[in-house]
Amino acid sequence: MTGGGADVDGAVRARRAAVTILHGFEEYHERFQAVTRRALRRFEQGDWDGVRRDTAERFRFHPRGLAQALEDLRHQLGAALDKELWSRVKELYTEAVLGRDDFELAQTFFNSLSRKLFPHVGLDPAIDFVPADFPLLYRGWEMASARTYAVHRASPGALRRILEDTGLHAPFHRLDAQCTAIAARLEPEIERLGGSIDAIDVLRPVFVRNKSAYVVGRLRRGRHLVPLLLPILYQDDGLQIDAVLTTENEASIVFSFARWYFHAEVDNPRAVVGFLSSILPRKRIAELYISLGYSKHGKTELYGDVMKHVSTAAERFHVAPGERGLVMAVFTMPSLRFVFKVIKDRFPASKRTSRREIREKYRHVLLHDRVGRLVDFQEFEDVAFPRHRFEPALLDELLEVAGETVQIEGDQVVIGHMYVGRRVTPLDLFVRERGEEAARAAVIDWGYALKDLAAAGIFAGDMLLKNFGVTRHGRVVFYDYDELRPLGECSFRPMPQPRDEIEELYDQPFFSVAEGDVFPEEMRSFLGLGGALRAAFESAHADLFGVDFWRAMQKAVGGGEMVDFFPYRREKLLAEESSASS
Repeated sequence: MTGGGADVDGAVRARRAAVTILHGFEEYHERFQAVTRRALRRFEQGDWDGVRRDTAERFRFHPRGLAQALEDLRHQLGAALDKELWSRVKELYTEAVLGRDDFELAQTFFNSLSRKLFPHVGLDPAIDFVPADFPLLYRGWEMASARTYAVHRASPGALRRILEDTGLHAPFHRLDAQCTAIAARLEPEIERLGGSIDAIDVLRPVFVRNKSAYVVGRLRRGRHLVPLLLPILYQDDGLQIDAVLTTENEASIVFSFARWYFHAEVDNPRAVVGFLSSILPRKRIAELYISLGYSKHGKTELYGDVMKHVSTAAERFHVAPGERGLVMAVFTMPSLRFVFKVIKDRFPASKRTSRREIREKYRHVLLHDRVGRLVDFQEFEDVAFPRHRFEPALLDELLEVAGETVQIEGDQVVIGHMYVGRRVTPLDLFVRERGEEAARAAVIDWGYALKDLAAAGIFAGDMLLKNFGVTRHGRVVFYDYDELRPLGECSFRPMPQPRDEIEELYDQPFFSVAEGDVFPEEMRSFLGLGGALRAAFESAHADLFGVDFWRAMQKAVGGGEMVDFFPYRREKLLAEESSASS
């Protein structure tokens, strides 16, 4: 009788715990969705600072929801909380989330609780949901959150209906003229599809980021799909379609890993991800979830992808190409498009920082608009890889420089903390290995990357070529954050001139240098460029070597100015055409 009563009590406790967890998840997700809806309203009012605040605030909901759920569970279960009970909770929770459109997000929420309650390496199928528990069939689901417009041509009338169906409350400026201009832009694409299409499919959610909203759709003829993205700007005289984007590359840049996440009111995440995957087949499912702000589940997908790849690949991890870093040990696998970064145990005296400060820098990037120039890194803890998947030289190096984080346990290499991000070609390698034209374009874009970061209120700090990379689209991005700081914390000073011959001969600075002092003129000596490449950079970006540019940027950022960072080329702009046709 006692055993049976204890079993009944355990079942009751497990069921209550499952209900508590589901309630915690639903509260978190409702807050997430409420802010998403609010961001759309802010766009319609031109409240850019509000959109930015909402984007940063949304990151905090998942940890807050976890903290509240943990507190409730510990209060409910007390000493009764053990792995055996938690395994029963998982079974009941699985039943509770069956049939939900967001069940994968609910399962990831549960996994986050598991790791908090029972710290462990990797995944434990008894208490965690594992990749096999996420049977998400993205193909075939993509139309669940989309509208179909059964038209053979992209007529102005059909486009008007598409824009009206967005439900945006702010009126469009000269809507008929804009639709006529969009139709003209789409005509060549339809001709390439054979002169007609079966339909235009459009996702129901409007995607908001910074100062833009996006209509996301596709032209469809049989199995042939053409992306259709219409970025919308808020103007005083009405909403304006800014461009027409119709290639996979253009769509990929909009959903880039170097940009902040979208606000999109999504009821069925896997349906929206399925649609996005149909027009972005080279992007991983993990990246698409992350682009929607579901970074925790994106990490779940990324973990599953990486572990599957590592278990089946016939190759090993090796040191990532490029110059060794002073703060991070970085490794990769040739066929994997990601790099893995581990903080070293000790840093040279020139790096006046700490592990805690480095982690804070990466969190700062997460909460900051990345303006297409900062690589997104996901943070992982307690991950185990098979030991035989490491090149011996790499493993020796990791144990030597990061032995407090990387340990060998039997036939596994356990990494206590690391960052995972997209792999790009280091800029110093790019300019040495690519042709003159590509190298020149990259060097000039490097200058624009520094300016974009400054306009977003960020000073890169260590501006060496090796700390920047080039994406497959030829865009320069920054990925070394240990010396990154807010622009407002810098004091930009002209280089003092020596007062006499003795000071001129000093091998150390003859003037005082305070924390945060920056001498832009010194950048010339750190370029790492020569000949035509140096001349090209200096011709395009001579202003970077003077204090006036940097102080002007500080003033603009300090005054609350938000610069436009649009992820498409100027030749894609539609404004002149729609004005001409009015």
